[in-house]
This record gives sequence, structure tokens and C-alpha cells, in this order.
Amino acid sequence: MKALKWIVGILVVLALLFYFVGMPFLKTQTKKNSPETTNTYTDGGYDLLVNYSSPSKKGRVIFGELVPYDKVWRTGANEPTRFETKTDIMIMGKALPAGNYSLWSIPKEGSWTVIFNSAIPDWGATLSSGGAEATRDPETDVLQVEAPVINMTNSQENFSITFDEYNGLFLTLAWDTTKVQVPITQ
Repeated sequence: MKALKWIVGILVVLALLFYFVGMPFLKTQTKKNSPETTNTYTDGGYDLLVNYSSPSKKGRVIFGELVPYDKVWRTGANEPTRFETKTDIMIMGKALPAGNYSLWSIPKEGSWTVIFNSAIPDWGATLSSGGAEATRDPETDVLQVEAPVINMTNSQENFSITFDEYNGLFLTLAWDTTKVQVPITQ
């Protein structure tokens, strides 16, 4: 019995060490390959922020392979992408209240489902799946919209999320030869 308590105690200490030392170290190491990026937009009554980790193409086939079609993606690397609006906005004509959200997507060949979720987990994928399974809880989805894919002629090396203005405001997601633009209005 004493041996069992001792073993359980060691396992608890190891788990705590991994959580408080190992995980922060892993996050630091992965951000070297997929640097954290923040973009903001504060004009015309908007106060928007998007924070994400930007992976590189590195000669890989991105959509359909590295990022499978028809599966939830954390929309970047490392932690889930964080989207913040300090005012109520409309996303493709649907209301999104002021707040902080995790941003997820389901890439498909011709369109993407873009998802705003009220929960922001520590990590965007399960460790047991090697990063292949997203940790999004669909019960906490606030808004989902479908946006068409725009095929770009030139390949973009790093994944980016930007706020673009032309004939309106757009949340633009782009990587490789794929771009998706989500209209934002007030």
C-alpha cells in the first residue's frame, strides 16, 4: 500500500512538472517555427484584434493534406486563434456580440466554414492525436459562416490573418494559394 501511494505521488509530481514546466517550454519551442502575430483594426467605430501563430508552407501541400478538408482546424498553429471585438459587429450579416472568441475553420475545396467560439482553450489540438484533432467544443460555438475560397495565382509562404479594406472591411485568411475573406460590418 505504501508503495502504491509513493508511485501515485511521483506520478502526480511528474504530471505537475509537465503542466507547469514542459508545456510552457513546448509552446516557446513551437513559436520559433510558427511565430505569434497580432493584427488590429481600429477605424470607423471598429476595435478588432486577431492573435494567431503563423506556420510556414516549407514545400508542403497545405490544404487537403497538412490541413485536411472537412475537419475542424484551429486556424493557425499552436494555441487557437483569438479574435476580439470591443463592439457588436456583423459577420456576413450575422450578429457577433462584443467579446473574445477562439476562431476555428473547416476548410473545404470550394468554401470554408469559419467559426467563432466563446471558449478559448490553452492548446488547439489534442496531444494524443499528434495535433490532428482540434479541441473545439461545438456546444460553445457562437457563430458559423460559410465563405468562398479565392484561388490566388501566387503562393503565400506564411499563413496570415489580416483586416483588409476595399469596398468594405474583411477578415482575410490566406496561405499557399488559398484565400478566404469574411465580410465584417456594424
